[in-house]
Amino acid sequence: MNAGVNGSALAPAAARRTRLRDYQAQLLARMQAAQSGAAEAQHQLGVDIGGARYLLELTEAGEIVAPPPLAGVPLTQPWYLGLANVRGSLLGVIDLARYLDPKAAASGPEARLVSLAPRLGFNCALLVTRVYGLRRRSAMQAEGAVLRDADGHAWTPLSLAALVREERFLHVALQPRQ
Repeated sequence: MNAGVNGSALAPAAARRTRLRDYQAQLLARMQAAQSGAAEAQHQLGVDIGGARYLLELTEAGEIVAPPPLAGVPLTQPWYLGLANVRGSLLGVIDLARYLDPKAAASGPEARLVSLAPRLGFNCALLVTRVYGLRRRSAMQAEGAVLRDADGHAWTPLSLAALVREERFLHVALQPRQ
């Protein structure tokens, strides 16, 4: 009887893990195809950052993980959350919502870290409020600087390559008072 109870309790968890692994494998395959140029250009990763929807280039994004425990770093900007150990690599973690808007609220349980692609040359991950998954840019209508999907949601393209060149992004240390 116990085996049946345990088996039935484990079945939904095992199914969720299997679906998550399948989703991650599918996402990884598409990201690798995008990097090799084999995928349809314009596939992007949809994320929520502080209540706004953004599109990230797949070739600029790396791994997506749940936020692990962070080691705080003193005397840094409020948006610099500290260091995370992700599969043996130390990554600096930036709360992208607070970087874009200092008054942004803290992220909830759906928050994820999106690491930057190695080609960008930064051991860094961005805390995003939520990951929506892949979006096809070609299926959206351009309205100035934003794109609108079939459901009417506005998406703003965000270049991670441009982000890592921003002077403010590069200086996480608090500036001494003069």
